[in-house]
Amino acid sequence: MDETFNVTYITLDGYVEIAKYRYVYFVIMFTIYILIICCNSTIVYLIVTNKNLHEPMYIFIAALLINSVLFSTAMYPKLLIDSLSEKQIISHPVCHFQFFIFYTSGGSEFLLLSAMAYDRYVSICKPLQYPTIMRKTTITMFLVLSWLLSACQVAGSAMLSAHSKVCNFTLKGIFCNNSIFKLHCETSRALSVYGVIVLLNIVFFPLLYIVFTYTMILKISYRSCREVRTKAAQTCVPHLLVLLNFSLLCTYDITILRLELDIPKTARLIMTLQLVMYHPLFNPIIYGLKMKEISKHLKRLYKRM
Repeated sequence: MDETFNVTYITLDGYVEIAKYRYVYFVIMFTIYILIICCNSTIVYLIVTNKNLHEPMYIFIAALLINSVLFSTAMYPKLLIDSLSEKQIISHPVCHFQFFIFYTSGGSEFLLLSAMAYDRYVSICKPLQYPTIMRKTTITMFLVLSWLLSACQVAGSAMLSAHSKVCNFTLKGIFCNNSIFKLHCETSRALSVYGVIVLLNIVFFPLLYIVFTYTMILKISYRSCREVRTKAAQTCVPHLLVLLNFSLLCTYDITILRLELDIPKTARLIMTLQLVMYHPLFNPIIYGLKMKEISKHLKRLYKRM
């Protein structure tokens, strides 16, 4: 393999004995991908077509599910191709595109969950001011900022990484995440500092805000009547379950992979697959089962079918 080819292509070293179970792996991945598209799209369709679901909370849920569909559509075709290939390789530009999509969607999810937390806070703690505060312009601003802030900041990190000299051409994983920093010839201080700033802006600060907001909701709900507590439980629990699930997966990605701890390849593969298989299916299932209005419309849809 000549030097130009090495600089252009990176080997993905994350699959475990894929040759033996190539077609089984492909069928499983393809089935999961179709399920992700169908489950997320069904909930979005219900929210779009039913006027009583045209409320800020459901609009943010739809945005969250669209985020999962975009992420899966950007990641799965390459994973499916790799599952049928003798050797899993990826070009340097496509690797950074995967990196950009992966972390942009992740950051957007935290920002969208922050917007949902604010919506729940205003709805439960300031119900009389809710129509005034949560107007269409406010919702649109939250949606645009959730995707734009994440995309712009991750784009900077991807560009800095793309222009760094590469000396290692084997990536530990099945797609390009922050492990690409380990491919560089030397650690860039500017890239490390910028990465920490991005992490604080799209993960840590939104997470702190969500925790603070739900703490305030819990305090006010505890002091209020039973009806307010019931409303808080019905609308906040699904968001908290999604937040907890996603936070645990992100903790794995940020700490385990970045520190390159000695983890067996099988365990690494299983944990990585959680991000691309389990989480995009978790969101529509939780919102479909736990959100009363969405669940009601789902039952009606299945009866019509």
